[in-house]
Amino acid sequence: MTDQPKKRIVVVDDEPRMVRFVKMNLDLEGYQTLEANDGFQALEKVREYQPDLVLLDVEMPGLDGFETLKRLREISEIPVIMLTVRSDEDDRIKGLDLGADDYVTKPFSPRELSSRIRAVLRRFEQTSSRPEDQILKIDERLQVDMQRRDVIVEGERMSLRPTEYRLLYNLIENAGWVVPHEVLLTKVWGHEYVNDNHLLRLYITYLRKKIEEDPSDPRYIFTERGLGYRFVDYRKL
Repeated sequence: MTDQPKKRIVVVDDEPRMVRFVKMNLDLEGYQTLEANDGFQALEKVREYQPDLVLLDVEMPGLDGFETLKRLREISEIPVIMLTVRSDEDDRIKGLDLGADDYVTKPFSPRELSSRIRAVLRRFEQTSSRPEDQILKIDERLQVDMQRRDVIVEGERMSLRPTEYRLLYNLIENAGWVVPHEVLLTKVWGHEYVNDNHLLRLYITYLRKKIEEDPSDPRYIFTERGLGYRFVDYRKL
């Protein structure tokens, strides 16, 4: 039986000691590690090697992590985990808004980092392998392209990030039913995130901004306080 190729991960940090620490542990986990000392090198590595994931430090001279992520998202949807010494919520939200898939605060244990990497890779691969090839019509205003994994709102096509699509898919799959917070978190992000309700609220907000005419008065994604979220039963519209 042929061995599976190793997953390639780019580690981006201007601190050589941190890069060595992460590389050593990723090598032990069976990953192929590519090193970058700044944002410019990171973009070059992504273009040249087409890796499976990027670990991106926020605080770097020249091109910081946020600007690097912004430029990266112009060329690739590769999963990105931000690494930072700052646990400020505004920084986390900024990273997620720019397209980060997760956020790990330094100092972190090798076990925590490994768990987050596995979870991000798993949900990215699951989203990428969806077999649907049809356009699902919700109503006259909204359609979901299940093959291209984006939405068509009033005739205008809008792209979804992989995590946004996976969240929307799970809501539509249970249209008309209340899906508990913990179920959505487990199915979309993995069991490691089962208590991260704030992350779920953020992505519900992102989805509403893309598909709702008035996000403050939704017609598709409803909040069932204390329980979870419910997608409109489009089959009865």
